[in-house]
Amino acid sequence: MGTALVYHEDMTAARLLWEDPECEIECPQRLTAALEGLQQRGLEQRCLRLVAREASEAELGLVHSPEYVALLRGTQALGTQELQALSGQYDAVYFHPRTFHCARLAVGAALQLVDAVMTGAVRNGLALVRPPGHHSQRAAANGFCVFNNVAIAARHAKQKHGLHRVLIVDWDVHHGQGTQYIFEDDPSVLYFSWHRYEHRRFWPYLRESDADAVGQGQGLGFTVNLPWNQVGMGNADYMAAFLHVLLPLAFEFNPELVLVSAGFDSAIGDPEGQMQATPECFAHLTQLLQVLADGRVCAVLEGGYHLESLSQSVCMMVQALLGDPAPPLSGPMVPHGSALESIQSVRAAQAPYWMSLRQQGAAPVLSPSTCSPEGKPSPLLPWGPEFKAAGTQTMAALSSLLDKLCLNPTPPVRTAVALTAPDAALVLPPGVLCQERSALPEEMQAWARPHKALAQDKALTALGKVLYLLDRLLDGQVSSGIAATPAPATAATLDVAIRCGLSHGAQRLLCVAVGQLDRPPDLTDDGRTLWLNIGGKEAAAPSTFHVCVPLPGTTGGFLNCVLALVLPLAYSFQPDLVLVALGPTHGLRDPQAGLLTALLRGPAGGRVLALIDEESTPQLVGVLAGVLHGEAPPSLGPFSMASPEDMQALMHLRGPLEPQWKMLQVAGEAGVGVVRLRVSA
Repeated sequence: MGTALVYHEDMTAARLLWEDPECEIECPQRLTAALEGLQQRGLEQRCLRLVAREASEAELGLVHSPEYVALLRGTQALGTQELQALSGQYDAVYFHPRTFHCARLAVGAALQLVDAVMTGAVRNGLALVRPPGHHSQRAAANGFCVFNNVAIAARHAKQKHGLHRVLIVDWDVHHGQGTQYIFEDDPSVLYFSWHRYEHRRFWPYLRESDADAVGQGQGLGFTVNLPWNQVGMGNADYMAAFLHVLLPLAFEFNPELVLVSAGFDSAIGDPEGQMQATPECFAHLTQLLQVLADGRVCAVLEGGYHLESLSQSVCMMVQALLGDPAPPLSGPMVPHGSALESIQSVRAAQAPYWMSLRQQGAAPVLSPSTCSPEGKPSPLLPWGPEFKAAGTQTMAALSSLLDKLCLNPTPPVRTAVALTAPDAALVLPPGVLCQERSALPEEMQAWARPHKALAQDKALTALGKVLYLLDRLLDGQVSSGIAATPAPATAATLDVAIRCGLSHGAQRLLCVAVGQLDRPPDLTDDGRTLWLNIGGKEAAAPSTFHVCVPLPGTTGGFLNCVLALVLPLAYSFQPDLVLVALGPTHGLRDPQAGLLTALLRGPAGGRVLALIDEESTPQLVGVLAGVLHGEAPPSLGPFSMASPEDMQALMHLRGPLEPQWKMLQVAGEAGVGVVRLRVSA
């Protein structure tokens, strides 16, 4: 199973035929630039290329009215003046004689992708399309959008493939109000959108784009709006939105398919968005979505109007879909105060409908967003001198960033496994290397000398494989790995791996130890290591670099632990190496171990070494090898609430850690514990 790329060159045919500064940015070069970027990086060649087909009018009718489809069909025979007059009846739209053909291809590409994923022909994919779709409504074009590609794909997935739960993630910088209107009373579709809003001062200027627009009727809670009220949101803000809003709801919803309205006007350099998220951020977002729905992710292009930023962001997303490790995120992982206020507002608005948020104590705080409060900076106007100055700085930063991304190739070996005695029942994913080499004897002896548990030949042999694999990780020859060690030597091997990693080039090392594994006694709080123990004994003197949390007993408790503690700590720390150690009695089920390991690929750019007991089952080894190789982890099963004891322990830990690890924060400083009156429109 691979990644599909769906495209048709005819989708470049429609173009603006008259002067219109508002619409000229939606141009054919958007597609050609993205495709050329994929070709230059060798990514197109790694995908299964599918030629888009036209959607039938019956398929268009899954969302759109017959009268609207007939109107669009008629544009094929109109002259330029008639097309301009018709376009003027809609907001930010232009028609061309080939628009109907292009728009049907865009829908057909999305449907082909869904069919390929749902039939198992591919694991995931991208439909590279125009015109975009998420603003389009039942009987109206809007915001460059003609037919709602993703909405039709969701209805198609439900009708043809019998799905009951579809998640739509809209990371375009504009609110996809068309998609929201179509599904606002439908509990089978969970729609999440973040968008530039600025207290209703940014297009499309809708009251229903705010955080308290949560759906209607049976769909209450299944529309999730996260409004950005300032420009300049970056990697930390986007990751915080996923960790603290989207993923808790998504795991509770348990989707069977994820559709992404993949708009890259939310990326750095785009004149529409004026945001600061760098291209590799979209690889991280994609990786996070791939742990849902057994990895069935279908991305459909929406906006994106800075051609270089668009191209690089598309490449980053496709690399993630292919299973490649995402480059580490650049910049400090500190969310903006405005972003935290928005996150706090949406969590409060959604808490009545989602137990995962209620248990986390989402406070009933809703900031008024229909008018700009005093003290809020005005938005940068695209024609003002402030924007031009900021734009120059952004372009310089983007150019430097893209150069670095091009110098960060995927390692020759994505995943290697070093076992003491491979089990005949073990089945590894294609491309995973079985590592038999060992470190030099003198090196093994030198590292093992302080530990009696490593004196035995068996333990020393296992240590040699660990050290050799660790060296390959640190010199860039291998991306991730799994190594087995005898149970009595697990703690000693982990101690050696930490010290060896730090002495061989790791600047910041995160160790996530699961089970009764003691922290090495000589590990200091010097900022180079972060020790996180799940299910071990509580630290005698806990610190910001020594965190212990009980092993939760339910699915909801485990997810809260991972999403609200482990990943925020990991992304705040920004390690360049992650050690995941599963002790002999770690207590995790295989799907839990797989999910934890899969999610920890992100913070260190894929550089993860998992240490396991040599008695671990072949099934566990296969799961870990699969997720490190880019496959989806097995499903956790039905969602169950966390116990009050687990939640109390988690909340007790988070408070003292938030000042140091900013990604743990879920609310603006002024909003903590404060109840504000709503301001109505």
